[in-house]
Amino acid sequence: MAAAEAKLPEDQRIDFVSIVTPNDSHFAIAKTFLDAGIHVVCDKPLCLTVAEARMLQQAVAASGLQFAVTYNYTGYPMLQEARSLIASGELGAIRRVQCEYLQGWLAAPQPANKQAAWRTDPSRAGAAGAFGDIGSHAENLIAYVTGLTITELCADLTTFVPGRALDDDGNVLLRFAGGARGVLSVSQIAVGRENGLALAVYGDRGSVSWRQREANSLTVRRVDGAEEVRRTGGAGLSEAAAAGARLPAGHPEGYLEAFANVYRNFCLCLGGAAAAEHGYPGVTDGLRGMQFIEAVVRSRGAWVTPGADTDA
Repeated sequence: MAAAEAKLPEDQRIDFVSIVTPNDSHFAIAKTFLDAGIHVVCDKPLCLTVAEARMLQQAVAASGLQFAVTYNYTGYPMLQEARSLIASGELGAIRRVQCEYLQGWLAAPQPANKQAAWRTDPSRAGAAGAFGDIGSHAENLIAYVTGLTITELCADLTTFVPGRALDDDGNVLLRFAGGARGVLSVSQIAVGRENGLALAVYGDRGSVSWRQREANSLTVRRVDGAEEVRRTGGAGLSEAAAAGARLPAGHPEGYLEAFANVYRNFCLCLGGAAAAEHGYPGVTDGLRGMQFIEAVVRSRGAWVTPGADTDA
């Protein structure tokens, strides 16, 4: 497909390719289309190893092409609002970050969902199970909203289901540049939990909290006790949050619209818009995600630095 498209005049070939295959084929497909001069949107995690991620980052830099990674939660307007509040200093110095992503769909040894086969297979999913699948989303969400860099982490991973080759549950302690601390909890064996993604960020002047079940609401609390609930599409939001809303206030927006916002910004950049104004998760985010996954697997209860001393 890449070879055939590359032979066509630019105004007749595809604008970009979307890679929505299992993790083990991401690298080969992405590299092939980059080499053919075609822009790429790739599912997360970016690939299987840090080494592959670095090669893709280098290929993107050399090609000048656009490359998005579908960390779609960055497309939620209320997470964009949280990001704007933190960047403006409204919460003061960040002290604590807490993120959890709890699911229960892999609680049984043989889940009915057909995707379980490859998502629990190290040769296709990579070195991590739950942390590669949804833990990578949580890491990206923390980085996107807070702007903080993880300097060290200490992970406790568990495989509860007998015979399973990859982790299905775990907790990670986080240390950030600047002194903030964090906890990231991930599970795919939490019976009864569907898609329990939640984030809370605490500063010395205020805090924000959000959960996907009520994605249109962001709770803002102040050190003086004042509490405010900001709503998608409501008045007084940041420019980024206002631009991310697609419907009048009160209408439910969610997962698909968040994906659409990532794709919209990517396509705006394809059309020549400035990435600073219409940003989207890119290959650098994908590389950082792979470094996080590798560090979590490497930790085994010890403090490690993501991206340090490894080319795995």
